[in-house]
Amino acid sequence: MSKRDFYEVLGVSRTVTEVELKTTFRKLAMQFHPDRNPGNEEAELKFKEINEAYQTLSDGQKRAAYDRYGHAAFANGGGAGGPGFGNDFSEFMTDIFENFFGETRGRGRSTGGRERGADMRYNLEITLEEAFLGKTAELKIPTSITCESCSGSGAKPGSKPKQCPTCGGAGRVRATQGFFSIERTCPNCHGRGEVIDDPCADCGGAGRVTRERVLSVNIPAGVEEGTRIRLAGEGEAGTRGGPAGDLYIFLSIQAHQFFQRDGADLFCRVPISMVTAALGGELKVPTIGGADTSLKVPEGTQSGKQFRLKAKGMPVLRSRDVGDLYIQVAVETPQNLSKRQRELLAEFDEESSKDNHPESSGFFARVREFLDGFSGST
Repeated sequence: MSKRDFYEVLGVSRTVTEVELKTTFRKLAMQFHPDRNPGNEEAELKFKEINEAYQTLSDGQKRAAYDRYGHAAFANGGGAGGPGFGNDFSEFMTDIFENFFGETRGRGRSTGGRERGADMRYNLEITLEEAFLGKTAELKIPTSITCESCSGSGAKPGSKPKQCPTCGGAGRVRATQGFFSIERTCPNCHGRGEVIDDPCADCGGAGRVTRERVLSVNIPAGVEEGTRIRLAGEGEAGTRGGPAGDLYIFLSIQAHQFFQRDGADLFCRVPISMVTAALGGELKVPTIGGADTSLKVPEGTQSGKQFRLKAKGMPVLRSRDVGDLYIQVAVETPQNLSKRQRELLAEFDEESSKDNHPESSGFFARVREFLDGFSGST
């Protein structure tokens, strides 16, 4: 029986790249692997065929010879190699183990029983002023630290952990699965490679104890809601002398009594009297820096008018830029009027004209036209 074309076997074109070739081979090897098709002779033959094709086409020199001479290039003992040959094939078999059996060689193995500590999260609330100025915060954090009695080994002082007799210190044991030997986590030492016969009384063999630590954290100016600060190695201590995890500080900012924040810009609503809005004037408005600043209100200012104070907002994190402060004025209608005040307002209203209230006069004029249009159509 003549051999099929290797490109046809793998279902690829003759211009296929190395990466595409590997991807295709992996899928086919997974599909026709004998362990996935027990007792299926056709699948086993197909598996051997695609492996032979891949061993030829994945080798630059062999592929060049095959492209020129076809199968005749290997007719005199220069075969492409059967199943199990070649570094690339071994590499892909490892990938197959990972997908098929759920594990890959060496995963989860620790060195000498040492394991990295867990990362920790700390939620810190600060004021808007502290976000503006920056601050150094002192945090009290309960966490696991290395046990001083056993120096993190987990063994009673004066003794040491012993090599696991089940796995010989490797943390893994071998099991036969079909054609292959599969490594799995040692059930005796749980992958540590060591066992402790006489554990430390203070830490119970874990190599770490829980204590409260005080940390000093620098919070830079310009931080925003949700900013994350990472402190490397300040998380939970590792087991049996392993490296510590990291501490992540997540910042939240308290609501402010005057300002609302949008990025680096601040917004402030300032009430003004009807007289100030009509005649104009000068206001003293607050800034986030703690001082006040002057704001000129022009004559005839309407409620909702917004004024921009440049560079009076928040600093931009890790930058020299500064946001702006926006002041929105709200004209306050006077309440609890005296008799004389009522008289004065009534006199003002009698003497007022359309020029004094152009917006309202124009609006109600349009309303009358709108209503007249309805009455005229009936």
